[in-house]
Amino acid sequence: MTGINSFSSLKQFTDNLEEQEQLMPVVFVGHGSPMNGIENNPFSQRWTKLAQEIPTPKAVLVVSAHWFTKGTMITEMDFPPTIHDFGGFPQALFDVQYPAPGNPALARETASLIHTTKVELSHDWGLDHGTWSIVRHMYPKADIPVLQLSIDYTKDANYHYQLAKEIYALRKKGVLIMGSGNMVHNLRMVAWDKLNEPEYGFDWTIYMNNKFKELISNGWHDSLIQYQQLGREALMAIPTPEHYLPLIYTLALKGEKDNIEFFNDKAVGGSLTMTSVKFG
Repeated sequence: MTGINSFSSLKQFTDNLEEQEQLMPVVFVGHGSPMNGIENNPFSQRWTKLAQEIPTPKAVLVVSAHWFTKGTMITEMDFPPTIHDFGGFPQALFDVQYPAPGNPALARETASLIHTTKVELSHDWGLDHGTWSIVRHMYPKADIPVLQLSIDYTKDANYHYQLAKEIYALRKKGVLIMGSGNMVHNLRMVAWDKLNEPEYGFDWTIYMNNKFKELISNGWHDSLIQYQQLGREALMAIPTPEHYLPLIYTLALKGEKDNIEFFNDKAVGGSLTMTSVKFG
């Protein structure tokens, strides 16, 4: 693993942080359209409020639906670039820069916590819109280190659940771990003519959104991991897993005493939900 010169340098970040009596919360955020990154709307307003409700983190580690890789990687650079990984949007969205620092020591420490697989330290990625569209509303000064952890597309949900458990210790060190995706995400079935209609969801979308919330509230993680067995509606909600797997990471990081709070609990365009959840 490149960039690691000694055990002492590997432990630099977390050894300099005192463990907190209160765990940092873990959040899954439905990020939706990239336009939420520059719009002042109910979703982005709630992200701003979220940052005011939780302790100021020492760093933010994001598992984004938009970094889907073979193998597991983590960003290890002093200043990760802002990635505009989309097309067909106004120039104002492409003009956004979110110049938050990274934290190479935290990247190496996180990699050392994961024993399920060897984690590659990446200098080829940065902060994609699954990250900066949310975090720029939460921390507009861009003064908190932000890193991304990729999702291995060759592995199933249970693999990711078990891997996520290995980074639980970061919650004790003031690191905000965030999953960014959407619980229900089927772009092929979006009712484009209904995008401006508030809270418009197909029957199956509303059904699965409520089912996901029920399973999360009751701690029935096995059913959420084995989502393919939840019926036809689940397969419509999750035609591909990249936007769902960030939720699996946050479920694995939930502590026994964590409270559960849903927010931005709305459908968009028929076949998407912005439903988000905070643990802790």
